[in-house]
Amino acid sequence: MNSKFSPIGKLVQLVDNRNIDCKVKLLLGMNIKKEFMPSVANTINTDLSKYKVIKKDQFCYSPMQTGRDETIRVALYKDESAAVISPAYSVFEVIDTSIVIAEFIMIYFLRAESDRYGWFISDGSVRASLDWERFCEIEIPLPSLETQKNYVKIYKAIIAKQKVYKDSLDSLKFICDSFVENQILTGNKKRLESYIVQSDLKNYDLSTSYLRGISTAKKLIESKANTNGVDFSKYRVVKANEFAYVADTSRRGDKIAIAMNQEGKSCIVSAIYTVFEVKKDSGLLPEYLYLWFSRKEFDRYARYHSWGSARETFDWKSMCDVELPIPTIEEQKAIIAIHNVLEERKKIYQQLQSSIQPLCPVLIRGVLQELNLESVK
Repeated sequence: MNSKFSPIGKLVQLVDNRNIDCKVKLLLGMNIKKEFMPSVANTINTDLSKYKVIKKDQFCYSPMQTGRDETIRVALYKDESAAVISPAYSVFEVIDTSIVIAEFIMIYFLRAESDRYGWFISDGSVRASLDWERFCEIEIPLPSLETQKNYVKIYKAIIAKQKVYKDSLDSLKFICDSFVENQILTGNKKRLESYIVQSDLKNYDLSTSYLRGISTAKKLIESKANTNGVDFSKYRVVKANEFAYVADTSRRGDKIAIAMNQEGKSCIVSAIYTVFEVKKDSGLLPEYLYLWFSRKEFDRYARYHSWGSARETFDWKSMCDVELPIPTIEEQKAIIAIHNVLEERKKIYQQLQSSIQPLCPVLIRGVLQELNLESVK
């Protein structure tokens, strides 16, 4: 064994504290993203005294489905208050924090490389498990404590920034939702029919080649359709600030696929889509209407008012029958400005999220390079 590496089994030890007095009520599970989450288990008549207690800086480990999911199910618990987890899970902790710190171990197991290795060494049973003894054989790099702390500090900085953005998203969303709810309670509702008009502009001259699809996330997306030999002259043109939606609401996760063209140029969509625009000088801003459509309550409304047998549709008449409160233009502009900030911060938050997964391999690569340099010296 390389002296700069150590089997995980020599650095950690199992802990088996049970919730004997049932004082701990918070029951958690663990997902394949190596995160704790509220348990989805049915706990009616369940004896929680047999469940395991997990405390801050302890790990939860599940040996099951490692091969099937190609993921080592391990998570580091960071909350101050204790929680309970299934007795099927193992709980372990660092033996000596002067040798290795828990966060550094967690960074190592957040890498896709670690998951692939766990899949490779898992057994050949139906569950493709990675039992505790085999898990303990996995070797991890062991730099100095100071080096570990430096890399953990970098990781924590990204996580902290992500949390700041997540908190700001929650606050901005609360403002938007509260405004709309207040309008519903106090404003006069108007039928949408008076404010929108259907568009039937076709791409007859083939002047528009920018093809888009529509997602249930209320965004225009790259079309997944096979366009070989397709006659685009029959496709519908969606101009800037116009809307397009798919009338068929079946098999879409109880959501309606509708989007506003906010891309600054015209695009074309399938001829089966419905395209419409907000009437000019009607007192309704397209961005405010988009905000209304973006609410999960509108998804439920559209599904409830969809009709049909094999395929349920939310047709043009149903769209025209939608009622919504329409505040003054000044109020619409104010809430739109907040909503735009919310959407922009969502993008930044998603970028931060996507940077975390590749960050861990980079950090461990840096550790390995430092260890190699030390051995050369």
